[in-house]
Amino acid sequence: MRYAIVIEKAEGNYSAYVPDLPGCVATGGSVEEAEQQIREAIAFHVEGLRDDGAPVPPPSSRVEYVDIAA
Repeated sequence: MRYAIVIEKAEGNYSAYVPDLPGCVATGGSVEEAEQQIREAIAFHVEGLRDDGAPVPPPSSRVEYVDIAA
């Protein structure tokens, strides 16, 4: 499975979340660290859903960029 992630600059660090997995969040001191942490959070989150017998939401978010004139 391939989930979209969002990494945002926060005050003093970076935060990351997965739109298709509500509650799956992570933070890091850099973009790279936030990405690594969210990868681990996704694995943990999916494992928890499976352990609880809950369905694992399929990836459905789509990411696109829009260019605008400066």
